Amino acid sequence: MTTRQRRTAHTGRDTGGGPAPGQDGRGQDRRGPAPGRRPELAAFLRSRRARVTPADVGMPPGLRRRTPGLRREEVAQLSGVGVTWYTWLEQGRPINASPQVLDAVARTLRLDPPEREHLYQLAGVAFMPGRESDTLEVGEEIQGIIDALDPHPAAVYNARYDVLATNPAYLDLFGIPLMDESRVRNVLWTLFTTSERACPVVHRSQELPLMVATLRSGYGRHAGEPAWESFIEALSAASPYFTKLWRSGDVAPPGRRVKTFRHWAVTGDIRLTSVSLTVNGLPECRIVAYTPADEESVGRLAELRARRRGPCEAGPRAAQAEIPPPDWGRDFDCGAKEN
Repeated sequence: MTTRQRRTAHTGRDTGGGPAPGQDGRGQDRRGPAPGRRPELAAFLRSRRARVTPADVGMPPGLRRRTPGLRREEVAQLSGVGVTWYTWLEQGRPINASPQVLDAVARTLRLDPPEREHLYQLAGVAFMPGRESDTLEVGEEIQGIIDALDPHPAAVYNARYDVLATNPAYLDLFGIPLMDESRVRNVLWTLFTTSERACPVVHRSQELPLMVATLRSGYGRHAGEPAWESFIEALSAASPYFTKLWRSGDVAPPGRRVKTFRHWAVTGDIRLTSVSLTVNGLPECRIVAYTPADEESVGRLAELRARRRGPCEAGPRAAQAEIPPPDWGRDFDCGAKEN
């Protein structure tokens, strides 16, 4: 044992800035992987890091890059952990990791669910599939289900209200470029940063607090995770009203509600009952389906569908492109505030 290792073992601190053995990347005491798994854990992390390019995570490639994929310090920075700790983890040293830290590393390395579970097993940490809420896409089967619900609007959200999939009726209803790749694909971001004149949701003072309370119910499982914290921080900066609601601390689960919408193409309100359905194989994700709450709303949804220039099979993006709201560029206001 070196002098530094003896000092670390005695004091519980690494005077060189790294974690003490038995601690995770944020200094929490955890159990570590079995000795026989450490080499495999190290090799697995190196192989996953090598396949992720700087462009994949929005970083410039830089000059004289010899390392295939990301550098260790880049993985550490993107995951919100110490560089020394991550380096030791990848070297197979006897250090430990919490589920929170492993989640952050897994997201940075773009691990799919089987790879994430494999990482947990190698690290000696109990795997909880329900922790993963950052799914970015759904399969053809789920897309087929929500397409089949047309003319009733339907979408797939994760716990952070990221929009994973929609059907044409959903885009007809919202009438805003929610799925535009140049903008944030998130319901809360869209509603809180869209002016009231352009927003399709009526009674925002009732609906938005409930949505933020639902967001907080998911946040409890992910507090401290970089993806969640950066989202909350960015939306707080974009919307003072969101900041006010978030600070209230209210919590609510997803549930059945009657919501009122308006659309520039039809006269009168559209009242719809929203129902949330869990999706097997997509932890913390849900299908949200809307059904008319009265006969008038049935007719108004039919009017929206009739405005499509092409058939339903044209797909969500075609439906979106064919029904743009008027003066969107003028109505969209990233600094919109709730009156």
